[in-house]
Amino acid sequence: MNYPIPDSPQDIVALRQKPIDEELVAAAIAGVIKVVRAQGCSLEELTAQVLADDPMLDQQQRRWLSQLVAQAWENFS
Repeated sequence: MNYPIPDSPQDIVALRQKPIDEELVAAAIAGVIKVVRAQGCSLEELTAQVLADDPMLDQQQRRWLSQLVAQAWENFS
């Protein structure tokens, strides 16, 4: 992977400066999981945040993303 897994929320925000590709998205998801776990949050809490109403993604996209995050969470266990 061309991008290291972010260690902090600031590192995740810094990814905005990079061109978007599959590896960047994977790094961002891995970073979010790493940060959320370090904060003591559960997969259920993260999933609730992903599924929360947001103007950037429609409901179907949020469900798809939450499933992707859940799979990534399990792979990083």
